[in-house]
Amino acid sequence: MCGRFTQTFDFREIKVRWNIERDLEFAPRYNIAPSQKVPVIVKGESGNEARIMKWGLVPFWAPDSSIGNRMINARAETLMEKPSFKRLVEQRRCLVPADGFYEWRRDGNRKFPMLIRLKKKESFAFAGLWDSWRNPQMSEDVLHTFTIITTKPNSMLKHIHNRMPVIYDQAMGKQWLEGGGTTISMTLDAILQPMAANYMEAYEVSKIVNAPASDQSECVQPVPGGQVLDGEDYA
Repeated sequence: MCGRFTQTFDFREIKVRWNIERDLEFAPRYNIAPSQKVPVIVKGESGNEARIMKWGLVPFWAPDSSIGNRMINARAETLMEKPSFKRLVEQRRCLVPADGFYEWRRDGNRKFPMLIRLKKKESFAFAGLWDSWRNPQMSEDVLHTFTIITTKPNSMLKHIHNRMPVIYDQAMGKQWLEGGGTTISMTLDAILQPMAANYMEAYEVSKIVNAPASDQSECVQPVPGGQVLDGEDYA
């Protein structure tokens, strides 16, 4: 799964990388947790747009918004089998900009938080799906939400967790946003694969990230003498 991630970049960086039309103000985030709101990139009528959405998908047909707590991730292997996701794959794809994500590596009875990122320390994007939900008690109240697509782990991540988010660079992200409508399962299999391990690294961070309220730069700092994984060693 993917249960925490970071957005420590400046908006100008992702505006250029993802060709976003309008500006959007937001502060760097060091420990984003489910149910929180973050910028998400969607394909608008005249180009790419960044919109603030809540993490945890609430399908338009849901009787209430609590379902979002259980839908922070969507498995790549079953997207076309579940009604909640099939329509969104065809019509409502999104990119979730990030520059790192956390997983907890187990060692016996202990768990250590690890920050995973690209070795070049560049921003990237998770493949995602989004939807809009209207509160039946307040028809003017519309909630925009998203989920992050996960896949099998690459050769490095499997030493940390049994799932990982689908990660895209600029070229693959463009293909994901523009590929709706005519997608078949074979195409999805090709574009929802794990990123190669040799592009990635992971290192142990402070357990302050265990608390969703912790959202400061100390969250991303490596623990002195902590565990370190280099994707090149697992390629």
